[in-house]
Amino acid sequence: MDRGSLADIIRQVKKILEPYLAVVCKQVLQGLVYLHNERHVIHRDIKPSNLLVNHKGDVKITDFGVSAMLASSMGQRDTFVGTYNYMSKESAGGVLMIIAVTSGKQLSVAPPSTPPDQFCPEFCSFVSSCIQKDPGDRLTSLELLDHPFIKKFDDKDLDLGILVGSLEPPVNIPR
Repeated sequence: MDRGSLADIIRQVKKILEPYLAVVCKQVLQGLVYLHNERHVIHRDIKPSNLLVNHKGDVKITDFGVSAMLASSMGQRDTFVGTYNYMSKESAGGVLMIIAVTSGKQLSVAPPSTPPDQFCPEFCSFVSSCIQKDPGDRLTSLELLDHPFIKKFDDKDLDLGILVGSLEPPVNIPR
């Protein structure tokens, strides 16, 4: 993952345009669907620094230190673990809210908040679908893959590798 984390990329580009943001979100959602449905794992700390990107534009989820195995098909854990700014208001209940907030973070390079009017209605709807206080009102990762924001750019043949391939690889400074 030679381009470092999404946080590294954000530091360089300052703002990720919505089409590329949709590509990133789609890849992360696909990873979350796999983790949850196939591996029965809840990550619990999705944030830009835990999303690694290579020069081809592949996005991978990393840092499973606070992940949890699902004990039942309900897919729920009751403990609070993770990074506060990326957690849902009721604690650790919302991987989906984390995705929306990560998306907002990518656009604004600030702690998550409601998207400003400068964003397309589909993106605002995407974020709103994720940050509902009641987890039962949120869309699942699988449902979010069918959201108009993700679908809007599906046929555009966007290559995230073009964006990240032109960036300088991060420099790791020994501590």
